Amino acid sequence: MKNKKLLFIPITVFAILSGLNANAQFGNLLQKAKDKAAQKASEAMDKKSSSPSATSTSTETQKSSKAVINSGFDFTAGDSVIFVEDFANVANGSSTKSFKTNGSATVVTVNDESGKWLALADNATYKLTKQLFYPKHFTVEFDVFAVADQVKDIYPVTFGFTKDNSVSEYNSGNGAYVGLQYYNENDININSSYNDKYLNTEFDLNSYLNRKMHVSIDVDNNKMAVYLDKAKLADTQLFLPTSPKNFYISAPMTYKNGSKVLVSNFKIMTFKK
Repeated sequence: MKNKKLLFIPITVFAILSGLNANAQFGNLLQKAKDKAAQKASEAMDKKSSSPSATSTSTETQKSSKAVINSGFDFTAGDSVIFVEDFANVANGSSTKSFKTNGSATVVTVNDESGKWLALADNATYKLTKQLFYPKHFTVEFDVFAVADQVKDIYPVTFGFTKDNSVSEYNSGNGAYVGLQYYNENDININSSYNDKYLNTEFDLNSYLNRKMHVSIDVDNNKMAVYLDKAKLADTQLFLPTSPKNFYISAPMTYKNGSKVLVSNFKIMTFKK
């Protein structure tokens, strides 16, 4: 009996060890199966993400953001000079002889800005001293510099072409003209009393406080195209065949809190035939 008991103990231990080994092997097999399944799932996800449908979904998501419109800049200045004025030959603080006005025409400089500028007096209209007789196709360019703490301190600035070259009174908007409504921040009027056309559009005037803004105008027969810093705001018929053309600028009717509008770098050009 003693021998049988002794034999029973090793057999029992062997059975236990065999069971543990089997469990370990089964655990290893189970882990391998899990790893293989995870690998297949990962490969399937990679394949799906690189599939055309996934790319299409990604593209659609990108397209959902607002598109940016680029209209280009199709303005071309004339190649023959009719009139040029940058006030370089006018002493600072003196009046310019190239413009006439019902107010004052004082030339000034601006800190940190090159060149000289004509300061527009409130409630004043400015026209060329020498009357020009324009060809059918010509261009006008100049810079506007609005100095202010806030855009609403400046009332309208108007420029364009009117019926005569007189400055006997303030021109508040006659002929074919552009009105910069600074006090409304982004309101631009492009009107014509010649053919009763009245247009409204938007341009961010607030962002042009205390820095220059370039104006480009193309007059071709009865049409006038207007650009502010390369943004085209109008390209439409504003004249009749018999409409007279005399260039003018009218200053704001009122300035507030020390604001001021300056202009310079005038170029009126025509095209060689």
